[in-house]
Amino acid sequence: MYSFKENDKKAMLDEIAYFFKEEYDLDLGIIGTDNIFDFFTGMMGDRIYNMALNDAKRFYKKYAEEMETDFYTLFKDER
Repeated sequence: MYSFKENDKKAMLDEIAYFFKEEYDLDLGIIGTDNIFDFFTGMMGDRIYNMALNDAKRFYKKYAEEMETDFYTLFKDER
């Protein structure tokens, strides 16, 4: 399982706490925000990871196709 850098995780926990305070007037506290964070990363983390892999695959496939086209433009006419 992926673990976030401490300062990145703290920033995300702060955002969760802020969201619930602004939207629902709830003060979750440290344990509450950490539980919500763990729930969503556990539930969605693998799905998001796999989506990112699919995005990377599409990007590199397109890049490889363009690279092949560029490769053939380098050929010189033979005499």
